Amino acid sequence: MPGLGAESNVETPDVSGVSAVTASPSAGAATRVALAASPLDETTNIKNINLLIQLRWIAVVGQVLTIGFVHLVMGIALPLMAMVMVLCGSVFLNVISQEWLRQQTDARDRELLLLLLLDVAALTGQLYLSGGATNPFVSLYLLQVTLGAMLLNGRSTWVVVVVACLCFAGLIVFHRPLELPDALRDDLFQLHIIGMLICFVLDAALIVVFMARIAQNLRERDEGLAALRQQAAEEDHIVRMGLLASGAAHELGTPLASLSVILSDWRRMPALAGNSELMEEISEMQADVQRCKSIVTGILMSAGDMRGEAPVVTTVNGFFGELVEDWRGARSINTLVYENRFGEDMPIVSDSALKQMIFNVLDNANEVSPLWVRLAIERDGQFLVLKVSDMGPGFPKEMLANLGRPYNSSKGQSGRGLGLFLVVNAVRKLGGTVVAENRPVGGALVTLSLPLSALAIGARKHVG
Repeated sequence: MPGLGAESNVETPDVSGVSAVTASPSAGAATRVALAASPLDETTNIKNINLLIQLRWIAVVGQVLTIGFVHLVMGIALPLMAMVMVLCGSVFLNVISQEWLRQQTDARDRELLLLLLLDVAALTGQLYLSGGATNPFVSLYLLQVTLGAMLLNGRSTWVVVVVACLCFAGLIVFHRPLELPDALRDDLFQLHIIGMLICFVLDAALIVVFMARIAQNLRERDEGLAALRQQAAEEDHIVRMGLLASGAAHELGTPLASLSVILSDWRRMPALAGNSELMEEISEMQADVQRCKSIVTGILMSAGDMRGEAPVVTTVNGFFGELVEDWRGARSINTLVYENRFGEDMPIVSDSALKQMIFNVLDNANEVSPLWVRLAIERDGQFLVLKVSDMGPGFPKEMLANLGRPYNSSKGQSGRGLGLFLVVNAVRKLGGTVVAENRPVGGALVTLSLPLSALAIGARKHVG
């Protein structure tokens, strides 16, 4: 141009799969700081500088055509050497700017301000050599001011305004007068009006075209900032839930241990040992207490509180085979259909947070379709794809439109809808995606795509 924390639901393992955002209030604060220092503004400035470069090329071509027409067709003598030098300066500035853009990923307001001031200087140079303030193209200064108002902050915009006004005022006194042929002197005013018309059309066209593109860049930036704010709010929500879950898990540890000891004592009491029905019920109670202890242990491991335990190395097929057996056994359900189409096995690190995340999806599917649930895994390039299908009523349209937002549930109960929200955030932390849709034959299909690099040995394993 010319110019979270171990994020689990305390009540059930339904939410425990979102773990390993550090359960600390500072996590939310860190997210807000990152949001404030977002590179979106700098990236948008890069796009706008590219537009400035494009507009400057248009200006160079337009000046060449105008100088050629005025000098050769109208017969007005111009200082061609000096004007060509100004043109060469604009071309050189464009080449340098393009090379700079190739090496940069962000830019601040000062770079935009510098480019606009250089464009004002180039315009001033050409006007000085061609009549100064009497040149009808002097209103092109307004284009520079408009660009400054669109692209810069208030202080920088006023710098452009002041510089442009001073240059205009200086051209009234300091300029090289045009040497008009005698044949044109009588039509000077009419020529000035025609020049103003051409300048107005040029100004209007450039403002419409390039302002629209700049506005689009700014809208994209605002949409990106809105997405970052939403993500920050979700992560703050997860951190608060993680604090609650970790605290509850610690508090539950003592009563569960006491219950386990009491039940063991009951089994050894002669008065109870002879009653087979009571012994069977005590065994079931011990199994349930042990399951509760396992859930609590999983929550603490996901939160990073069980740092003494080393990570377990397994394989994709081994991990999911064990996961399916654990889910079936813990819920006494045989209606889960497991299809393994992954292909050649590969080693990964077993992660309890990832297991709970998949448990969450399976639990949701089983709740609406207790007679049939299918888990299928396959490999798609460098991604592990998990597909969970059910024969339930499917997802309402409004739930699909708000997928991944908290308390977005089809169950119609207050406080529900956190499970899928936490799954979406957990998968996003691993660099994957979650897609929910309704099956043509009825029921729902949830597809989780996870990069294998995030699951491989040596990768940062905790979801968060």
